Amino acid sequence: MKIHVVPVLSKEEVAEKTFVLKFESSDLARLTRPGQFLNIRVDDSLSPLLRRPFSVARVEGSAVELIFNIVGRGTRILAEKRIGDELDVLGPLGIAFRVEGDFETAVIVAGGVGVAPFPILTDWLTKAEKNVETFLGARSAAHLVFHHLKNVHSATDDGSRGFHGTVVQLLDQYLNEHPIRKPKIFACGPTAMLKAVSIFAKRKGIRGELSLEGEMGCGIGICQGCPVERTSGEKKYALVCTDGPTFDSSDIALS
Repeated sequence: MKIHVVPVLSKEEVAEKTFVLKFESSDLARLTRPGQFLNIRVDDSLSPLLRRPFSVARVEGSAVELIFNIVGRGTRILAEKRIGDELDVLGPLGIAFRVEGDFETAVIVAGGVGVAPFPILTDWLTKAEKNVETFLGARSAAHLVFHHLKNVHSATDDGSRGFHGTVVQLLDQYLNEHPIRKPKIFACGPTAMLKAVSIFAKRKGIRGELSLEGEMGCGIGICQGCPVERTSGEKKYALVCTDGPTFDSSDIALS
């Protein structure tokens, strides 16, 4: 983990107010694992200390990609970056997804911009010769992001594309109609969706890993700003930034 000053290579709007930003960093491309994140100083005028966490979306050669949407001033500034602009990046940070293991099919479940960590995970799962089925949920078709994913099934709240309902309802229907041998769920999205995934995985007896978001001021455990309650163990709380952001779905309590 160290600070990298990296040049922006490209930026593309891939869905409504959702962007893929690519930058050059051979070190980060070599070191980053699926599920890890970067803490980026978007602009010194916001705060010289405050960084914002972004999942690594994909690695291609020496290039690293992020997927993000505009939710405030910081992400708006990031969306306005131009080719050649520099980013101040700390990383890679956090615990990666466990790609190895006794499962045959990875069931990826993403809600909205929770799709961000899954292109790189898909690449790694493909190299590990795992089957992949991907389930995307969003408010509408305009908010769905299909960037470098495999075997995608989509759900929208308004029914404008794919299944009309939640992504977990779609997943339940799909697995009832198409049983999968030795599945493992990988999920990222809003807390309510992750809670539903956790309940679903427990009910179905399927192993799951969740990638959580948190109010990460520092990204390295100093500020203690991103606690999540554990279901067991000596410590009542874990930190999303250092103990996660990936957790076994049975290990954490989501409210």
